[in-house]
Amino acid sequence: MSPENRKKLNALRKRLDILDNKLLSLISIRSNIVKNVLKLKDHKSEIVDKKRIAKILNNIKKKSLKKKIDPKITNRIWKNMIFAYIDYERRNFKKK
Repeated sequence: MSPENRKKLNALRKRLDILDNKLLSLISIRSNIVKNVLKLKDHKSEIVDKKRIAKILNNIKKKSLKKKIDPKITNRIWKNMIFAYIDYERRNFKKK
């Protein structure tokens, strides 16, 4: 890689690092909301809502196409996020 391209690469990576920090802040906010949602659930069976998951993924696909983002990327990100939070809810569910 040329020195000029190395410099450009480092600049782009710095921008990605800044963006990653912003994403972490949003994930923190989302996690707090999920904690509050979990408090409202009476039964462990309420953790997975397949209809809601399908609706979310469908909406993400539509929005991705509108914004010219590869929907396979956003689908994978959202599926992983959804299933990570389902796992979190299962691990933290307290019977009432």
